Amino acid sequence: MKPPASIGQRLEEVDTPALVLDLEIFERNISTLGRSIQGKKIRVRPHAKSHKCPEIAKKQIEAGAVGVCCQKVSEAEAMVDGGIADVLVTNQIVGASKIARLATLSKRARIGVCVDDLGNLRAIAASGARLDVYIELEVGMRRCGVAPGEPVLALALEIARHRKLRFAGLHAYHGRAQHLRSLQERRAAIEGAAAAVRLSKDLLARNHIPCHVVTGAGSGTYMLEVENGAWDEIQPGSYLFMDADYAKNEWAAPLPRFGHALFVLTTVMSRPAPDRAIVDAGLKASSVDSGMPLVFQREDLQYTHASDEHGWIEGGPLPALGEKLLLVPGHCDPTVNLYDWYVGVRRGTVEALWAITARGALT
Repeated sequence: MKPPASIGQRLEEVDTPALVLDLEIFERNISTLGRSIQGKKIRVRPHAKSHKCPEIAKKQIEAGAVGVCCQKVSEAEAMVDGGIADVLVTNQIVGASKIARLATLSKRARIGVCVDDLGNLRAIAASGARLDVYIELEVGMRRCGVAPGEPVLALALEIARHRKLRFAGLHAYHGRAQHLRSLQERRAAIEGAAAAVRLSKDLLARNHIPCHVVTGAGSGTYMLEVENGAWDEIQPGSYLFMDADYAKNEWAAPLPRFGHALFVLTTVMSRPAPDRAIVDAGLKASSVDSGMPLVFQREDLQYTHASDEHGWIEGGPLPALGEKLLLVPGHCDPTVNLYDWYVGVRRGTVEALWAITARGALT
């Protein structure tokens, strides 16, 4: 797919809709994360499901990350193809074809995977893959994972039976906690997750099984996991971009505030009535599963609803026909998955074009 812009072009010249990355705020967000954990014994493994771009992953690793996370084998393949040497697939990989691809990938890079089922674990072992295996704990997400305690021990003992598999630790990610609005609610959720981690680690220790890493944490809670002390590695992803839904959270110490860096550039394509303007960014340009996008730096305007190719702008004074607006997506991850390129802009000028090579990587 041809890039949607060219280096040196002015932002107002970029055709729309386009996915725009403010490079100054993006770089500041990376630095803010680094400063927030300075002096802490914690590893950073950012989640690439947010950005799906090896060029961004490289910048995170240059800033100190040990590697990245992915949710799908195909995402991991895109990262390894792009030069990333350490990838943890924070998901269950089930089915012969996916497991075979994981095994092939494990010959090219250091690959980790999560398990929560003995049968799946044995299928992975039978593939001959050399993998870091993490046992996923159910810590309140009510999605995947085993209950703390004895189910963890059973999986750890099975991992030890297979020469090419290495028990790397526990995966304890509380996704539901990320968008609890008050810091108090998030802290309580993370304390509950920590109790599950400690119970499981204690049982493993009593059975002489070392647990090298507890990994988890997202952009909305990661400093709570750091301060709690039960985690060794954090996996924030959205901190790079900060979408409109994250902006609704309470942000207070110990969590730093990150800036909006990701935008959908859109053009007013119609002014059909005095009470509304129509832009060319609809459902195919910005995900609305977590709410409508915000009109950046225009609090007087509201993006009220969308259809496939159209977005409704209300408020006032309304923008003119042909005027361009920046929208802050409601949810950054699925919005990124709608585009092939980032248009990296610094002070109003296009400086970088980065391919989103894991776009549509769903298998």
